[in-house]
Amino acid sequence: MRKKIAAILIITGSLFAVWNGYFWIVGTTSGQEAIGENDIVASAADENSERETNDAHPIPDDESDQATDSLEEEIITSPEKEPEKIEEPAPRDYAEYEKGAEIGWLLIPALDMKYPIYWGTDEDTLSQGVGYHPGKFTTPPDGLKHTVLSGHRETVFRGLGELEHGARMYVQFENIQYEYEIRKTWITDAGDRTVIVEKDEPTLTLTTCYPFTFIGSAPDRYIIEAALVDETAMD
Repeated sequence: MRKKIAAILIITGSLFAVWNGYFWIVGTTSGQEAIGENDIVASAADENSERETNDAHPIPDDESDQATDSLEEEIITSPEKEPEKIEEPAPRDYAEYEKGAEIGWLLIPALDMKYPIYWGTDEDTLSQGVGYHPGKFTTPPDGLKHTVLSGHRETVFRGLGELEHGARMYVQFENIQYEYEIRKTWITDAGDRTVIVEKDEPTLTLTTCYPFTFIGSAPDRYIIEAALVDETAMD
């Protein structure tokens, strides 16, 4: 009996090692790579913050009261600013993009990974790497609505479960870098159709199968939802 149990454990372990080894090889050939020093474009907010830090200097004690009075006066007399409104982008059909075409990049600093994005989520396209899900409820990032990206858990998205709330992700599309912040993660049934829905606010959703170490067809999906926090021209 012990010999049978040992044999089963050895066979199971061997199959698991082969499974992981196969998908490690596939993952390393899917175009993903480590993020380079200049891959993420600094936003205007980052540059202003750095400039303010460099320019900051202490106010002498004898000038502090005067500075405080000036600040109070400025606060009282400055007119209130209205919140900036997001301009509705012109509708597009994106007919220039064919299934399987490379359309941009997904960068996740917390994983130190940069992934090419391809148009479509069919099996052939996902075998290349991360796929953009086109549909009536989704748009690429420039549509400022719901952008959905999918990838295999065994290859490009095997580290997705390590990401925490507040982590930043970047999508580079048509010379614009869109910066997103993770706001929500959850697990749902693989057949759940409520994930890919219309959104009123610019949102990035990443989807992959779950559990990450499951052998065979996984029963669930792991979902990450992130909100757009900045846009930066890449020219």
